[in-house]
Amino acid sequence: MQKITLEVEGMRCGMCETHVNDVVRRVEGVKKVNSSHMKGRTEVIAEDGTDVTAIREAIASQGYGVGEVTSVPYEKHGLFSRKK
Repeated sequence: MQKITLEVEGMRCGMCETHVNDVVRRVEGVKKVNSSHMKGRTEVIAEDGTDVTAIREAIASQGYGVGEVTSVPYEKHGLFSRKK
């Protein structure tokens, strides 16, 4: 799994966040997405090998600008996760 963070320009309200989240969820391999218009950022949890370009294009197709994109390995941490 990987955590992809995209800087998104043009989100002004909660409805903008919803539009971005909806189109990103449709990209193959995306498991979870969370956008913040206050931070100007969208965070995506996706399977390894998910096409980051497809995510960028999905956001851009809604009229938002996409700036810097970072990707780091993601490991789920939760109540029942095993410690290594």
